[in-house]
Amino acid sequence: MDEFQRSWLMAQLGPDTDAADLERRFFRLRSVRAVALEVLGQRRAKLLADPLKVTVDGVVTMDLQENLRGIERQIEQCRQSPAPDDAEDSDEGDEGLVVTWLVPGRGYR
Repeated sequence: MDEFQRSWLMAQLGPDTDAADLERRFFRLRSVRAVALEVLGQRRAKLLADPLKVTVDGVVTMDLQENLRGIERQIEQCRQSPAPDDAEDSDEGDEGLVVTWLVPGRGYR
């Protein structure tokens, strides 16, 4: 993973994300978008594993539903925004190879 890809991931996932963990994921997945989606998916799953709303009458109310919506919006944004390794894929897809056969023209006598 190069520095540009690492900085894009840090921008998507936050500066506190472990860079060594991102490197291991990139080695396995081979795409920075896949790494970002996997990390965001794990964050979403962690939120869903615990209750989203807890209320203790007269003491405290904790509501994590907006955090879940925020992560889901971030996942959708990550799917739609261009990733650093997308440019390489689109360049390769634009190139084409055309093969044609050259045959002699009809010879009239």
